[in-house]
Amino acid sequence: MEILYGLHPVEEALRSGSRQFDHVCVARERHDHRLQKVIDAARENGVRLRFEPREELTRLARTAGHQGIVAIVRTREFLDLEDLLTGPEPRLLLALDGIEDPQNLGALLRSADASGVDGVILTERRAAPLSAVAVKASAGAAEHVRIARVVNLVRALDQLKEQNIWCVGLDERGDFSYDQYDFASNTVIVLGREGDGLHDLVRRTCDHLLRIPMAGAVSSLNVSAAGAVVMFEAARQRRTQNQHQPAEAVSRKKQKGLGS
Repeated sequence: MEILYGLHPVEEALRSGSRQFDHVCVARERHDHRLQKVIDAARENGVRLRFEPREELTRLARTAGHQGIVAIVRTREFLDLEDLLTGPEPRLLLALDGIEDPQNLGALLRSADASGVDGVILTERRAAPLSAVAVKASAGAAEHVRIARVVNLVRALDQLKEQNIWCVGLDERGDFSYDQYDFASNTVIVLGREGDGLHDLVRRTCDHLLRIPMAGAVSSLNVSAAGAVVMFEAARQRRTQNQHQPAEAVSRKKQKGLGS
């Protein structure tokens, strides 16, 4: 069993049907419209409710930031990599190379959901788990994102390249600016660890490396902010691809290295 806490995470888990609930604990002391909305959703879904003192919810959640609601749910089952290759093309995927901060993981999943990413690839080891902290940081969006977990990210990227998916890494030493890249084809955006960036072998596996030009004194953005910038640029291009191409977009003919 796992714990979910917070109004948005529990509500979105109920709405998405991605979790099997054992029961939901509600703080006796809290009475308001937002909490009642989640209580009503639990009842509509046939989920058992328990009304407990706030201190009991704090004990279960291991934090006082539970907003008066804690859900006990079955462990989430992740997808296989092949499951992310179903559906219409062009596909946009996100691969995370060892993101360790659950807040960053949650923020990236929230951006992935908001920008229309078709699936997210996480590594099993040396990375933040999809914990209650990460789910709350995603404001519940994690419950709607299709997520696959892999043992070896390099092997997974090679598999994607075999399926005609371009692997594009984000790196401050990248070949060209993120907004010069043509995201209209099947693409997986690869983001590296906080501080250290992409592992060397992952970097070498990518077909292209993109950078975000920085106008200020700092040389880079937080990984969750940088990921959001690139994901929404990809979404923007895809919305407008039938109308016009960005003036300086890199043509597909110049995108060499696929499957190499």
